Amino acid sequence: MANFLKPFVNWVAKNYGDNIGKMLIHTGVIGWILSSAAQVVAIMINDKIPKKQKMYMIPQEIADAGVNIISFYLITQTFKGLGSKLVDTGRWLSGPVRKFLLDNNIQNVGKKGFDVLTQGHLTPEMMTKFKDFRSGMDVIFTTIGTVLSCNIVTPIVRNEIAANRQKKSIKTMEEPYNVVSNQSIFTQNPYMKRPTMDSFTGNSYARTSVYPNSSSLKI
Repeated sequence: MANFLKPFVNWVAKNYGDNIGKMLIHTGVIGWILSSAAQVVAIMINDKIPKKQKMYMIPQEIADAGVNIISFYLITQTFKGLGSKLVDTGRWLSGPVRKFLLDNNIQNVGKKGFDVLTQGHLTPEMMTKFKDFRSGMDVIFTTIGTVLSCNIVTPIVRNEIAANRQKKSIKTMEEPYNVVSNQSIFTQNPYMKRPTMDSFTGNSYARTSVYPNSSSLKI
């Protein structure tokens, strides 16, 4: 291994060696950020998209990214915390560790406030088994949270926000009034065509054509 990589490897081992679930969450967030940044850059450098459309599409993409990242982190972190709590209190344990606690007459296993690490009087061997089991449960619960977030919750939240944005855009198009004169700008200028639903759906098509899978991360 190259010497310049050793500090980074040591840092990863120190911070994530006993907490694989946390590593999955953090790498997932980084993946969302990089994916969203790539989509924004793709829109910015695409010469086929008019500047006016970019002014609408880029903020929309950033807003979608924020929803994706926040919901992903909160949901996966919640599931990971739930899994860790079940293991740390002794409600869910591997067979050898549970047998050890029962054989040594350890009280209050699985009850609120109990902590296996500090109150279980584990031997070094049992400590290793317990940590291995906890790491495995962290991965399982984090994966469940990731699937739930990316495939169910995040798309629903994002689509709801997009629907509200669409309603506001339609309402704006249906009420094109000049605030100063309180007259329709289309009455004032007979050469200006009133926008239709095709105008709005055109923007939506342009966005999806740039990045068909915009703001979606599949598991």
